[in-house]
Amino acid sequence: MLGILFGILAAASFGFNSASARRGVIGGTPFQAMAISMPLGLIMFAVLAGVAGQWSEFARLDLSAIGFLAAGGIAHFVWGRYFNVRSLAAVGSNLAAPVQQFQLLLALALAVLFLGETLTPLKVLGIVLVISAPMYILSRRAKDKGAQKPAAKDGFKPRMAEGYTCAFLAGVGFGSSTVLIKAGLSDPSLSLIGGVVSYVAATSVVVLVLLIPSMRTEVRSTTRQSAKWFLYSGLGVSVSQLFRYIAIGLAPVTVVQPLQSLSVIFRMIFGYFINRDHEAFEGYVIFGIGLSFLGALSLTLSVGLVADNLDLPVWLADIISWQWP
Repeated sequence: MLGILFGILAAASFGFNSASARRGVIGGTPFQAMAISMPLGLIMFAVLAGVAGQWSEFARLDLSAIGFLAAGGIAHFVWGRYFNVRSLAAVGSNLAAPVQQFQLLLALALAVLFLGETLTPLKVLGIVLVISAPMYILSRRAKDKGAQKPAAKDGFKPRMAEGYTCAFLAGVGFGSSTVLIKAGLSDPSLSLIGGVVSYVAATSVVVLVLLIPSMRTEVRSTTRQSAKWFLYSGLGVSVSQLFRYIAIGLAPVTVVQPLQSLSVIFRMIFGYFINRDHEAFEGYVIFGIGLSFLGALSLTLSVGLVADNLDLPVWLADIISWQWP
């Protein structure tokens, strides 16, 4: 139960992070967002690990666990975050969100193959809904392409090819990182020190990139407005990752990853208040987000929960009790 609670809190925090990063990239760049927000996460995990007394437990992490946690940190905080912010700059948070749900498919596939978790008919239904959401949005946009639409107040025009490609690549990073972190966190009591390992690995990559003179110039040119929103984004994503690492230590990947995908609802809510003039809020976009939400919900529901609370016919109960492998 605690794993589910922390998973939902992680999704809400990530929704705020996405809305803040979207506001920041209106006048900033993806690498500026990474360079400013990354240290916040490292500091937060390091301090909390110290408060919780987990620094003394570092020796309990063997080389294999450290390797998995480091790989998970790079996949999520470097690869995933970079392409996530690029997708936000190209199409906005609402349009990017359904595509990033593809991270579920990767995370579930890896969890089944390497962590011994199973698929059920409810999860298959969720997969179908997750795939349907971006396809529906793209088909509607294609139909409306020739229609005259009122321009956004800031003149923003989505770059669909770039945005959806980057959103998919971000989903690859986010989806694979969950399984890598789960593989490294055999003991949930090591969640905070595990987060430190992941953040150290990711921050090291950013520091190496900063050795390139042009990248240092790019970071120094960050405007005060963008820096403010990137700091908010860094705070949101740091809190999100704190809850996420705790959730992964307490619950299976097939539960935590779908809950993380509920962030599509939270990012739309926060986006409405923060980026109302810079996002797509057409009815079909909201409907597509709703489809992806239902997919995430279906992926989250356990067979036992459904069977215990619904009076299902025997034949239907037999169907939903199927699992693979």
